[in-house]
Amino acid sequence: MFTFALLPSIGMQELIIILVLVLIIFGPGKLPEVGKAIGRGIREFRKASTDAKKELEEATDIAIEKRE
Repeated sequence: MFTFALLPSIGMQELIIILVLVLIIFGPGKLPEVGKAIGRGIREFRKASTDAKKELEEATDIAIEKRE
């Protein structure tokens, strides 16, 4: 069975069912808009995650420097 790294518990069959449901709900005309919105959301989430990680690393480095 094929699984994606981000969705380890969802197999290919489940993914196809989800895609068919999205196609039925939004229709083929709105599908590109939905894809763009999802991509934008994922991009913003990754950026926020990266920024939070950098801030945490900087705070940790400052705390370590103060201890020394």
